[in-house]
Amino acid sequence: KTKSANRNTVSKEWLLVNAEGQQLGRLASKVAKLLRGKHKPDFTPHVDCGDNIVVINAEKIQLSGNKWTQKIYQRYTGYPSGQRERTAQELLDKKPEALVEKAVKGMLPKNKLGAALFRNLRVYTGEDHGQEAQKPKEFDLNSFK
Repeated sequence: KTKSANRNTVSKEWLLVNAEGQQLGRLASKVAKLLRGKHKPDFTPHVDCGDNIVVINAEKIQLSGNKWTQKIYQRYTGYPSGQRERTAQELLDKKPEALVEKAVKGMLPKNKLGAALFRNLRVYTGEDHGQEAQKPKEFDLNSFK
């Protein structure tokens, strides 16, 4: 008999992912898969059964081609003529964590569960992170499909 996972039966781990030298989209899709829990045998689509992910070295992420200057991130302030644009390079200079966060968030479900899954992601610039107490295990994304 197949058992459906629920909040009480799910086992969550803390994983540490190093973004140094990784392509942004490939890293984001793998992190999104880990956040959803699709790598676990007891994956259930309507339950938060993914792991907690800590991404370090967000400022050392890679983009291919001319995306640093040609990829545009748009936002709207809510005021007339309030549409603002930033290139990927400008976003990297101002807030490198935002690049990884935006890429991962776009690959999660657009509902309450997606918002809950996104809260399990922590992104940091540099090697230092504030999750030492959770003792995250280093995770190699290159060996993960």
